[in-house]
Amino acid sequence: MIPRALASVLRKRAETYPVVTLIGPRQSGKTTLCRAVFEDKAYVSLEPLDTRDYAQSDPRGFLSQFRDDGAVLDEIQNAPELLHYIQDRVDNSRRSGQFILTGSQNLVVSAKVSQSLAGRTAILTLLPLSCQELSQVSSCPSNVWEMVWKGGYPRLYDQPLEPDEWLADYTLTYLQRDVRQLVNVGNLDRFSRFLQLCAARTGQELNYTTLANDVGAAHNTIRSWLSVLYETFIACAIQPWLPNIRKRLVKTPKLHFLDSGLICSLLGIANPEQLRLHPLRGAVFESWVVSELYKSDLNRGKKPRLYHYRENSGLEFDVVVETEDRSIPVEIKSSQTISSDFFKNFTRAEPRDDLASRIDVTRGRIVFAGDTGQTRHGVRVVPWNRVGA
Repeated sequence: MIPRALASVLRKRAETYPVVTLIGPRQSGKTTLCRAVFEDKAYVSLEPLDTRDYAQSDPRGFLSQFRDDGAVLDEIQNAPELLHYIQDRVDNSRRSGQFILTGSQNLVVSAKVSQSLAGRTAILTLLPLSCQELSQVSSCPSNVWEMVWKGGYPRLYDQPLEPDEWLADYTLTYLQRDVRQLVNVGNLDRFSRFLQLCAARTGQELNYTTLANDVGAAHNTIRSWLSVLYETFIACAIQPWLPNIRKRLVKTPKLHFLDSGLICSLLGIANPEQLRLHPLRGAVFESWVVSELYKSDLNRGKKPRLYHYRENSGLEFDVVVETEDRSIPVEIKSSQTISSDFFKNFTRAEPRDDLASRIDVTRGRIVFAGDTGQTRHGVRVVPWNRVGA
């Protein structure tokens, strides 16, 4: 098993809460992590129909088979009725770390878990492997474009698989299982086209009308389908950072896929060299960096607080990382050579007292595709393989 950064947080939450819920996309390593951290607990997957039927038809009998140590219950969204009975059991015993639940559908799992187990469960999120996690294994890609092209799904590093073939199969399974469960899609081919068009828009501000026209679907349908991508951890929407609602800022969210390998698969990018020369290289790299920043927070048990910033005047930052006391601007460049052009937005922002009081330009970062960083004009340039460190 590839060591996961979230393992220590998962263990600590189980020492405090009677239930821990781990959510994340399919194949992100949730089951492997939980079975490794809680190897003494019984493990049950709720995917098989007979097991699912047992849990649904006789929940008390199903739970009675586990001792006081509880169990790891995989894919809890398949038997949400169990949550009420788990609540009763943990309330009676008052022991920490009894049940470890996993789920692959964010809104479905979070809503039901929050309703039934409010105050009784910690909720953590596990995304595919981060660059820092991959740096510990011998199969870690040695260059930036191989890393971005391959993505972070653990199975691609555990087994001798062809990334393009495996990711194509992953997409097909995703369409046939998760999409059908969450939304009434009469035409999967149209949803598949929607998925590809979204991949081509990663790292860009969302234009719902244009996307709806390109897909050939209603505006409300596009919003519903986008929510499916968010709920299943395929993508996220980075909201605009608004220091003052009266300012003339662009108020459109940016779309980012959470695995760059999946983007490349959907765009038909067959190898790292093709990605290096691809016209969407910059957008794909930007989404890869955003996903690494996301993972960095999630792997510490924290909620990501990432935004983007753009004024109508043209001043913009790809990401604004909000901390307790300051908001830190981040620019993302897919070039492997540091250029003076990298620093133009930081220079423009420095004289702005209204902006400087809210965005700390002196702590700004530039993440680029090169291997060696430096500090210039007070701005730290971070190489791609140090983005989440």
